[in-house]
Amino acid sequence: MKLRQRRTNRWTGATGSEFRRKRDPAKLIGNAVAVISAVILLVLMVIRLEEQKDWTAVHSVNVAAFRTSAEAHLVDVLREQARPYVSLVAEDNGIVIGHIMFSPVSLTGHSALSIMGLGPMAVSPAHQRRGVGSALVRAGLARSQELGFGAVVVLGCPGFYPRFGFSTSDHFDIGCEYEVPADTFMVVELQTGFLRGATGTIKYHSAFGDV
Repeated sequence: MKLRQRRTNRWTGATGSEFRRKRDPAKLIGNAVAVISAVILLVLMVIRLEEQKDWTAVHSVNVAAFRTSAEAHLVDVLREQARPYVSLVAEDNGIVIGHIMFSPVSLTGHSALSIMGLGPMAVSPAHQRRGVGSALVRAGLARSQELGFGAVVVLGCPGFYPRFGFSTSDHFDIGCEYEVPADTFMVVELQTGFLRGATGTIKYHSAFGDV
């Protein structure tokens, strides 16, 4: 699935050798400006529930971030068919620059457990790697917890999501319905012990199969 491939390759980390190279003053100044800009963005940015007026902008952000309309269409379908769902936008100076969606998933053999699936998440290219995605994830997890969900699963980069408490699903003896690398499918409990003793396979909304 293209969606999974793009997500698992989006986030990369710098190696130690990069920090041992000779410092370039111009690059240092550029980095400082980037950091300051990111801080200003995070201070001014607003994370809020998506409204109908945002739908066109959300569609555009997803298309720009993924360079395809597949995820944007997925958001449209989930918005129409998934209940309940969490859909948040990141707004800067009145402009939508990011979006995240959570929709219910099921665990085989444990239909009574309330579990959310994180995704898609998109940030406009001009605002990526500036903390927007992290702010969206944290707000989405908090909202899911408020709605009574006990856990969240995500298919994404193992270098990004553990900072929010996610760990590989094999810690819970839970699998994904799709064939994906083991370290890219992760789970976080929003309620301590929520998944204790629960095993099975996570099933997503059927719309994910079309991405």
